[in-house]
Amino acid sequence: MWQALSTPPRTAMTDALVAFGGNVGDARATLDRALQSFCDGTDVRLLARSADYRTPPWGVEDQAPFINLCVKIATVLSPRTLLDRAHAVERSLGRDRAREVRWGPRTVDIDLLTYDMLTLNDADLVLPHPRLLQRAFVLVPLAEIAPEQMIDGITVRNALARLDTTGIERLPPRP
Repeated sequence: MWQALSTPPRTAMTDALVAFGGNVGDARATLDRALQSFCDGTDVRLLARSADYRTPPWGVEDQAPFINLCVKIATVLSPRTLLDRAHAVERSLGRDRAREVRWGPRTVDIDLLTYDMLTLNDADLVLPHPRLLQRAFVLVPLAEIAPEQMIDGITVRNALARLDTTGIERLPPRP
């Protein structure tokens, strides 16, 4: 008897933009580890990565500067599952969201910025990220990898042009 052998269909990949930041310990090394854990090459594939940027703290200003970067990924994960993955990576690198000061120091922060062109407004996940267009520390690295990306009717490049980028410094590659 003949039996067809087939591979189950692979779910289509969706592009997403994700921000990484941190300012505790060796932030650049921590962000490298976070990115390696987050992007497994199968469910989450890295398409583009910005340089690292040293940025002034935002929200709570009496703390060390942050290191920030942005990535473009392709994923088969749903937005909710992708957020769960981000939180799992944060926890694995020492972040405890329940005990930290909002906008205070942290080992790593992973924010979903966009997920394709999806608009979502749930209690714990809003897409596009609700403060994305107000944050130069996100838009500077994002403009490096996706300057023409439209978010809420404006390109990343044009949204960045509206903001003060004083104190944001592109860092050289790590040795």
